[in-house]
Amino acid sequence: MRIVVKIGSNVLTRKDGKPNVTNMSAIVDQIAYLHNKGHEIVLVSSGAVACGRGAITPYRQLDSVSSRQLYSSIGQIRLINFYNELFGQYGIVVGQVLTQKENFSSRSSYLNQRGCMMTMIENHVIPIVNENDTASLTELMFTDNDELSGLIATMLDADILIILSNVDGIFTGSPNDESSKLIPKVAPGEDLSSYIVASKSGFGRGGMGTKCGIATKISEEGVAVVIASGNRPDAIIKIIETPDNIPHTLFEPSSQPLSTIKRWIAHSRSFSKGIVHVNKQASEVLCSDKAVSLLPIGVTSIEGEWEDGDIISVVDPDGTTIAMGRAAMDSTSANEAIGRHGQRPLIHYDYLYLENV
Repeated sequence: MRIVVKIGSNVLTRKDGKPNVTNMSAIVDQIAYLHNKGHEIVLVSSGAVACGRGAITPYRQLDSVSSRQLYSSIGQIRLINFYNELFGQYGIVVGQVLTQKENFSSRSSYLNQRGCMMTMIENHVIPIVNENDTASLTELMFTDNDELSGLIATMLDADILIILSNVDGIFTGSPNDESSKLIPKVAPGEDLSSYIVASKSGFGRGGMGTKCGIATKISEEGVAVVIASGNRPDAIIKIIETPDNIPHTLFEPSSQPLSTIKRWIAHSRSFSKGIVHVNKQASEVLCSDKAVSLLPIGVTSIEGEWEDGDIISVVDPDGTTIAMGRAAMDSTSANEAIGRHGQRPLIHYDYLYLENV
């Protein structure tokens, strides 16, 4: 089984920002156990910024970007050294993977990153993944490592993504409210928005709303997702071997998983280079059960400039984005082909991802 484990800052650090060595050691023990059982493990670990924050006091007040760059540059070394020492006690080799959102923007970068991590897995090396905060631009940062873990899980065709937090899963209200109940299972497409409490705590950037949104999207793409508390003993092992013995929320995977290329497209909304407006008929056909490509005859106008192979958005007459796709021609050629019969597809069906369809 290929397992992606995401560990939040609130699990890995104490209130004073220093590493929670006890929790880290327990998590490594569990991953080592599963690794030695033959499972393929990828660890997406938060905690670098929190570790760095506990190690230094800046001489002057820093803005949010500068402080993240400073703390992460210090904290990432401390974090990876802890992991290296802990896994080394089991004779397990780990490798550091620092990535940025831009690395998911092009197909070549995406495949190069995937190839690197697959080679690590094939050689029984456990990848430890984190965002490269020292180089990431604010507008192109991941929402948090929940988003990153979702991208990694789909990129690597994982069987399950385990998101460890400081709560047992998704509740019908605030986890601190005694009347709230844990939701044990979520079916693909099920709406949980009325249950989500928009709050976060501690050192993490995201909250339960982010986790729920990522889990819903990833499960609809064919990967099972579990949200559970990383503070419970042997949480990871129990989720894999005896899930009935630990409280958690399972987002069931769709029975019709997306292809690897469509998974990449599905997560490329922020990298769209242009917009294609289509008429009502084209919109209805695209959103039907038919496997169809987007032809220029159904296009009414375009916005932006793009090259062949770039990601573009498809918008219906109401202004709603209904699809994302990989352009089969550049914007100049697309503009010349608008409304004309007998033209090759602007987006082929194999490279077309439909939103909420």
